[in-house]
Amino acid sequence: MSKIKTAYSCAACGGQSSKWQGQCPHCGEWNTLSETILESTQKRFAGLAKSSEVQSLSAVTAEEVPRHPTGIDELDRVLGGGLVKGAVVLIGGDPGIGKSTLLLQALAQVGVTRHVLYVSGEESAQQIALRAKRLAVDAASVRLLAEIQLERIAATLATEKPDVVVIDSIQTVYTDTLQSAPGSVAQVRECAAQLTRYAKSHGTTMIIVGHVTKEGALAGPRVLEHIVDSVLYFEGDTHSSFRLIRAIKNRFGAVNELGVFAMTDKGLRGVSNPSALFLSQHEEPVPGSCVMVTQEGTRPLLVEVQALVDDAHSPNPRRLSVGLEQNRLAMLLAVLHRHAGIGCFDQDVFINAVGGVKIAEPAADLAVLLAVVSSMRNRALTEKMVVFGEVGLAGEVRPVQRGQERLKEAAKLGFTKAIVPKANRPKTPIEGMEVIAVERLADAVAQCR
Repeated sequence: MSKIKTAYSCAACGGQSSKWQGQCPHCGEWNTLSETILESTQKRFAGLAKSSEVQSLSAVTAEEVPRHPTGIDELDRVLGGGLVKGAVVLIGGDPGIGKSTLLLQALAQVGVTRHVLYVSGEESAQQIALRAKRLAVDAASVRLLAEIQLERIAATLATEKPDVVVIDSIQTVYTDTLQSAPGSVAQVRECAAQLTRYAKSHGTTMIIVGHVTKEGALAGPRVLEHIVDSVLYFEGDTHSSFRLIRAIKNRFGAVNELGVFAMTDKGLRGVSNPSALFLSQHEEPVPGSCVMVTQEGTRPLLVEVQALVDDAHSPNPRRLSVGLEQNRLAMLLAVLHRHAGIGCFDQDVFINAVGGVKIAEPAADLAVLLAVVSSMRNRALTEKMVVFGEVGLAGEVRPVQRGQERLKEAAKLGFTKAIVPKANRPKTPIEGMEVIAVERLADAVAQCR
């Protein structure tokens, strides 16, 4: 009996090595090599896109891609307006976050006008029927297949010819051409490539559900994200009723778009005014609270940033940040001391973004520092005031993108005053809002006295 040949494949880049190593020799990632069985590669590979002759780029006809709405406004926003013919969407998130629930709701609405198919590899048909009954959706419009073998799934797709297909999930699907177990690097890569090839050649919209690792990244080879057209991530605490869905990659729309949902007993419901989730309702202004306007894709969101400054009871003062980058907090406190004369070297500083939202852009710098100053002085900031701006190491307040849209969103929600970078001062006055433009951090701190 011949010995089975094995190799070690990298989960990050898909590269192979003949022996195990702590670091992948191809991409340099650590602890990503796992043993897989070498397979025959004859007559298995084909291009995902149709081949064509060489031609001038100017001779190619560029047409707008028609979109089909899903009936769920927040999901359409993240997708860039709706589903695209032949597009492959990969959606990942923690277990129990609501991926299957959202997709079943979307399929039930799309199925009224189009032919849809739900392929389940994790749940039985009875379990999905119970979920559909609980969600009170139109189950008659959804075709269902409980199968994990790729060849049987492909045969069903050829027979049914659906317009929209959901694969739940890619880690459970396997093909007979490979001997490795479902969920392995080789199986996930091969099954995803075969399904994507079918979607492109038949013009079928395909939505693939993917598992995530304990670090929150999509499980399987990184090439999985490169194959598909869009990558969506479900975020949120399973103990909270609110869910965020974010576009990390989208060939048919803007990236970093954010959709906000509320989990109810009837499934996920879109939140039309998400700013209300991230603003605390205080009866009167409180020290250490500052409202900023952050930009998520094309949507401006108002978020309350809270700061608590207290005397340090240890030789090393604590710097803790939730929802914002912790290393940037230490840098901002040094800028505050150097250019505004306010030192926190003997104080514990705690920062929190209300509502569990994560703010990655530097436009939160000015709001964080004014919240720290407010807490340190135990004096509340002006009521109905918003702040945004990036703070540089030289103490300057730098402009941010889409400043006009941020101010209009704040005015629409009833805010009457704003402290913004000088370069973001609106050319035409905004009705009902006083805009104060500052160039230096010291000028912004002086406005809070």
